[in-house]
Amino acid sequence: QVQLVESGGGLVQPGGSLRLSCAASGITLSSYRMGWYRQAPGKQRELVAWISSGGSTKYYASSVKGRFTISRDNAKNTVYLQMSSLKSEDTAVYYCNAYLGGPGVSDYWGQGTQVTVSS
Repeated sequence: QVQLVESGGGLVQPGGSLRLSCAASGITLSSYRMGWYRQAPGKQRELVAWISSGGSTKYYASSVKGRFTISRDNAKNTVYLQMSSLKSEDTAVYYCNAYLGGPGVSDYWGQGTQVTVSS
């Protein structure tokens, strides 16, 4: 059974930092492109960042570029999202995604972790 478990969310003041983790079981993370998405109340889920299976390619949404950093530790089967200079508009539920394309697409999601940026 595949599980992606996010952790590290919480309440933080504007300008603060958080590091989210996504630990995978049941799959070998090194084969997957990993992404972080978020969904704010009343809004659609949006892509925040993704990282290629080997870690050499990264993509960031323009709204988080320069403030967030995605990384992965394939030996630990874990992906991270370091978030700095947080803003109130970063408040959302953050989801981890594991994607493997090809003839048989595999697409897994975590349950989400709440990030609230507020003073």
